[in-house]
Amino acid sequence: MKDPDHGEKPSESGASAAGRSDGSRLGPRNGKGKRKRRKSSASPSAIASQPGTAGMAGRPAGQNDAEPARKRKRRRRSKSAKQQATGPSAQQGGSAQVVEPSLGERKGHKRSKKARHRRGLQGRPLTSGERQPVQQRAADGGNARSATSASNGQTASQPRPGQRADQPRTPYVAASEPPAPLYAALDLGTNNCRLLIAQPTRPGQFRVVDAFSRIVRLGEGLGASGRLSDEAMERAVEALKICASKLGARTIRRSRLIATEAARAAENGENFLDRVARETGLELEIINRETEARLAVSGCSSLVDRETRSVVLFDIGGGSSEIAVIRIGDSRSNRLANHITHWTSLPVGVVTLSERHGGQHVTPASFEAMVNEVEGMLARFESPPVEALANGASGSGFHLIGTSGTVTTLAGVHLDLPRYDRRRVDGLWLTDDEVSAMQARLLSWDFNARAANPCIGPDRADLVLAGCAILEAIRRRWPSTRMRVADRGLREGLLTDMMADDGAWRRSRPRRHQRGANAGSQEGNKA
Repeated sequence: MKDPDHGEKPSESGASAAGRSDGSRLGPRNGKGKRKRRKSSASPSAIASQPGTAGMAGRPAGQNDAEPARKRKRRRRSKSAKQQATGPSAQQGGSAQVVEPSLGERKGHKRSKKARHRRGLQGRPLTSGERQPVQQRAADGGNARSATSASNGQTASQPRPGQRADQPRTPYVAASEPPAPLYAALDLGTNNCRLLIAQPTRPGQFRVVDAFSRIVRLGEGLGASGRLSDEAMERAVEALKICASKLGARTIRRSRLIATEAARAAENGENFLDRVARETGLELEIINRETEARLAVSGCSSLVDRETRSVVLFDIGGGSSEIAVIRIGDSRSNRLANHITHWTSLPVGVVTLSERHGGQHVTPASFEAMVNEVEGMLARFESPPVEALANGASGSGFHLIGTSGTVTTLAGVHLDLPRYDRRRVDGLWLTDDEVSAMQARLLSWDFNARAANPCIGPDRADLVLAGCAILEAIRRRWPSTRMRVADRGLREGLLTDMMADDGAWRRSRPRRHQRGANAGSQEGNKA
């Protein structure tokens, strides 16, 4: 007998034909209605040459004689279709588009099993053909490609569902929507140096592109000497050099760089800013206390509910603490700072208070002494009583908002976070009993226990109780059943004001009635 590949067919006996007819060549079912075909001693071409009508899987074996040939034909049709799609006629712009046959064109197709390779994320079927890339603005994702595209003001397209991450992605910028501009805000405080670079998104909101924060303790020893020490200035300059490199790597439309209480109160504050300009190229401005209070309110405007009628907002800083009384009437302004009726800036912060009373070893007596000192400062502040601020007997229209490291630390300890998470802390509500419990818990810990907490750390272990003393004095002056935590402050207020002044949110997208009017005018022109 010759090899079947040379064109001569093997002879078949009646026994072999009978063996196929009674199903001896077919294996057991695999659980989904199809039988597994055993390996036949005859060649595929010999089996394909047998007489009979080609049938579907699961039918009697006598009707499945042409099954291998039909599968080979289907593979050849699929292969030829791909070759035609990748030919010169299907190439546009130097890239080939592969067009696969639709699911309905596949003969004998099992949709529930064989269509899995055409399903994307969460099992949604993918559409055939090339999809338009989705616009993605440059973000600080930690990779060089996103940082480069963001610095050039470009946007990158997201990978389509089912596309591998290692496949090259071509940049895409929609012609009708230019990339949003970048805004930068820097806040050099008594304890921290912070930077934010963001893009405007929806009205009143923005997306952070890059951020930086470092504890520099610029005001260390300021209360005793009245001057900025050389070590503190050196730490601040090193942090500002990093900020300058981040700003220089991007195209910033508008920026504002401010310095607060430490540079404001120090005798050599102006000389320090001159040194910063020489060594980093950054021009910082010293803002007054009223501007600082208004910026703190602007940064927290989105955390005030529509049902709220009055708020006492406080920002416990390193060298000063700003407090603003906000009363909202029936007509609410787009800028919450316009509703400030009373404000004050206390010349005390976590750094200055801890240096005077000691921050490492705090006893209940020393803690009460810190609270009494702050209460004496608040007694000279004229503001409406809490009964006038609260709406009704329940006080549902009045609450406190705290924006500082003190209140965010309390929130992190309250949630028992293994690591500080801003997404869980910002906007969190705390009851009056929860705040009292957290303060008592921190007061019971020694310095090492506070430093070991992941939400405090060794950098804040000697400052957190001084901040709790300032918070306790504010709570005694304006008792409230609840307090909202804000992990935001001056930087967010700077960004909000700059974007609002430039009209960044008004030009971002046409209004709904404007789009309808434009569509109607276009239809009229076509008619």
